[in-house]
Amino acid sequence: MTDFTLHTQDSAPQDSKPLLDGSLKAFGMIPNLHAVMAESPQHLEAYQKLHELFQQSSLTPVEQTVVWMTINVEHACHYCVPAHTAIAHMQKVDSDIIEALRNAAPIADAKLEALRQFTLKVVRQRGVVSDADVEAFLAAGYTKRHVLDVILGVAQKVMSNYVNHLADTPVDAPFQKFDWKPAATAAA
Repeated sequence: MTDFTLHTQDSAPQDSKPLLDGSLKAFGMIPNLHAVMAESPQHLEAYQKLHELFQQSSLTPVEQTVVWMTINVEHACHYCVPAHTAIAHMQKVDSDIIEALRNAAPIADAKLEALRQFTLKVVRQRGVVSDADVEAFLAAGYTKRHVLDVILGVAQKVMSNYVNHLADTPVDAPFQKFDWKPAATAAA
């Protein structure tokens, strides 16, 4: 595996330093994901901006968690599942929802389950989702804006999940208690 640098404010490229300062202010630490992304200031800036925009989307914080975690689990991201588990707990997302998402299991709430299923279809089918699937999503109480906001979430998670796969990003200490392995790997 190719070694990627976990940049600090001292080692990062000049244009990444203010972005890492922003990470430090926002999280009280520089998450290892951001430390890896700092190799490319443009990548880190794009990721941070997408994160900010997704948080401002039409989806509630619980719905954002459903989108993020559904994608993280589908992509088998060893870093983002624990990180977003911690974030979900900080946001007081119901623990049953968190566990269902971590286990790729149905969510009891029908509307949230419709969101999970739609997100999976977008990811698995690379955006080629049938009209019937879109109509089912809309019938569950979502709007066309929500459709686009799910795609925004997918774009953000592709950036982080793929970086974590390539860099084998170490999970930060605050997230380690939420360690996660894909079901097939965990059973082996």
